[in-house]
Amino acid sequence: MHYKRILLKLSGEALMGEQQYGIDAKRLDEYADEIKSVVEKGVEVAIVIGGGNIFRGLSGASQGMDRVQGDHMGMLATVINGLALQSALELNGVQTRLQSAIKINEVAEPFIRRRAIRHLEKGRVVIFGGGTGNPYFTTDSAAVLRAIEIKADVILKGTRVDGIYTSDPEKDKNATKFDSISFNDVLSKGLKVMDTTAFTLSQENELPIVVFDMNTRGNLMKIVSGENIGTVVNV
Repeated sequence: MHYKRILLKLSGEALMGEQQYGIDAKRLDEYADEIKSVVEKGVEVAIVIGGGNIFRGLSGASQGMDRVQGDHMGMLATVINGLALQSALELNGVQTRLQSAIKINEVAEPFIRRRAIRHLEKGRVVIFGGGTGNPYFTTDSAAVLRAIEIKADVILKGTRVDGIYTSDPEKDKNATKFDSISFNDVLSKGLKVMDTTAFTLSQENELPIVVFDMNTRGNLMKIVSGENIGTVVNV
């Protein structure tokens, strides 16, 4: 395997499948199957998942809600998604642990870095919920932070497009895809990969990011096997 330890970042919206909101059980099972395949190859997998299919703090704030409370609701949404993914993985025979940055001891372990690393070493999938535990930080920032803390080899950002393009491929048919690109080029070209805080943190710690289409079966295995799938952002 090309990577020994990965941090997989999934968007909450991805869990909706063809639905307008909520969690699509079929999509959840597909993801669990993809993750199981790489775990069986000995890859250590940590996951951060968003909560946008349930609630976004920013959208709540735009409607007059207090931003801090909105972000707390968004953090709780990531724990709900984490529980759903945990259930799907365990139904597929994969041992998991859900760790939350917000203390919810009845449903998740508190985030403890050494314990998370130990779980990974034992072959368990670790799902990080609750974001960073702080408002005003996105789950992208949580993903980069946790990846650095557990010394992951790479962040794999699963999206609905197959990489980074010169412009939005869903709106511009002439958009061209990058196979690889540097952090500096992403910034100079104004391309959107992650929010600025997360992207800068990844750049400063020389942590590569691979943006790929998670909804194409087999892509996750291809990436951890070293195939050139998606777009690699590196120093």
